[in-house]
Amino acid sequence: MSGGEQKPERYYVGVDVGTGSVRAALVDQSGVLLAFADQPIKKWEPQFNHHEQSSEDIWAACCVVTKKVVQGIDLNQIRGLGFDATCSLVVLDKQFRPLPVNHEGNQVLPPGASLGNGLTPEAARDLGLLPGIAVAASLIDAHAGGLGVIGADVKGHGLVCEGQPVTSRLAVICGTSSCHMGISEDPIFVPGVWGPYFSAMVPGFWLNEGGQSVTGKLIDHMVEGHAAFPELQVKATARCQSVYAYLNSHLDLIKKAQPVGFLTVDLHVWPDFHGNRSPLADLTLKGMVTGLKLSQDLDDLAILYLATIQAIALGTRFIIEAMETAGHSISTLFLCGGLSKNPLFVQMHADITGMPVVLSQEVESVLVGAAILGACASGDFASVQEAMAKMSKVGNVVFPRLQDKKYYDKKYQVFLKLVEHQKEYLAIMNDN
Repeated sequence: MSGGEQKPERYYVGVDVGTGSVRAALVDQSGVLLAFADQPIKKWEPQFNHHEQSSEDIWAACCVVTKKVVQGIDLNQIRGLGFDATCSLVVLDKQFRPLPVNHEGNQVLPPGASLGNGLTPEAARDLGLLPGIAVAASLIDAHAGGLGVIGADVKGHGLVCEGQPVTSRLAVICGTSSCHMGISEDPIFVPGVWGPYFSAMVPGFWLNEGGQSVTGKLIDHMVEGHAAFPELQVKATARCQSVYAYLNSHLDLIKKAQPVGFLTVDLHVWPDFHGNRSPLADLTLKGMVTGLKLSQDLDDLAILYLATIQAIALGTRFIIEAMETAGHSISTLFLCGGLSKNPLFVQMHADITGMPVVLSQEVESVLVGAAILGACASGDFASVQEAMAKMSKVGNVVFPRLQDKKYYDKKYQVFLKLVEHQKEYLAIMNDN
């Protein structure tokens, strides 16, 4: 190769297996997403509260999206393939064939909640479209999401974490549920928070993982179950907006002279409608709403939506305080996932935690994180840390409105009182 010739571009593929779909992206060495594809995953509900999926269907979806994103690319330029998936169980026989675990004993549609540990040697060999490509797998999708944001170079953004170790950063992956990924040089045991796990996300560091169950689903539940939801749908459609974009603009209309967050001064939500994962680790807890009125118009729906988002952010503050009490020192939040696309959700997390929120330049940062795994498997980078620094890019930075701190401190005290009273109610009802 002559001195004037450039080396061919190197590409990596990230594959993300979620609950409802498999997504893939083609990513270059600088972390720019060049192609994207997604494929729905089939789901069955044979009876109430029983959900089934097929691991074969999921693997087929992985192959479909991978083939789509590499179309037109010289496969010799694709250096690595990284997988991340929801941490779920896939049952296989001795020949690595899926086994059913449902009541029907259905051999055609073997259930498996997700790819998870089902990435068997057989399955890896079946991906014949990318022969000789280095493959890396992460067992929990939030880990790859953390990789996609937490290691970004933050110089020039006015963030306090610029002069602090990476352990000062908390990655929050927020979608259907939320995960809070904090790392430390030494193992830290946090009551009600998973871990510590060594090298589970960033090699050489211990990981603690907090979580909130069904956060995104909770917002949908509160909005779609309200009497004013049909009206909201009509008005949002007329403006060619999503219902959440419409609600955000509606809140701005009704806030008057006060900040938007102050609209919930009389309305408070405890968000654990599906139990508490962290930091209480109490699956018996239920959701609570206090401050309801007889009216059920669009204003009421918008304010309930706001109170629900605030409750999720207050839950994040609850988790952070538990982690810091145990020994973590956190100064900055790095958000990714579907909910991070909602500016109200992001601003409330900044205001309520009192910490700046960093968003990735690439919206699909979970896929970038998966691609980082593939890049490391290829050997093109000396370490995961180097790959993160070069492939993760800071996009928007949202700072907390510190002038509202007193209000959110009071909201947080109410938040803690809600769970305190709920425990009292449960104790009374369970007293024999």
